[in-house]
Amino acid sequence: MSIFLRQVSLDFKVYFMIIVVDQAAWHMSKNLDVPENIRLVPQPSHSPELNPVEHLWEEMREKYLHNIAFKSIDKLEDTLCTALNDISNDPERLKSMTNFPYLKLPV
Repeated sequence: MSIFLRQVSLDFKVYFMIIVVDQAAWHMSKNLDVPENIRLVPQPSHSPELNPVEHLWEEMREKYLHNIAFKSIDKLEDTLCTALNDISNDPERLKSMTNFPYLKLPV
């Protein structure tokens, strides 16, 4: 998780990011190295419906990965990239899945 956070921090170094995490041990470890431009916000236990990424996964499973057995990891990766690109190119669709009131910051 520390390696992942370090890479995200570098890739998006001009941003301050808030990342919603479940309470998995690797998200909450005291040894976790969280970069200064990232803040982890734990969601309540047993509440995956509050995590926006769960809605993205659900959308990808229903629209891109349903009833498919991939012949290679490369084909699976291509399909996931297509799904993520399609969703990111449709801001209203993305917003409808991830824009929860509890994530809004006061202006």
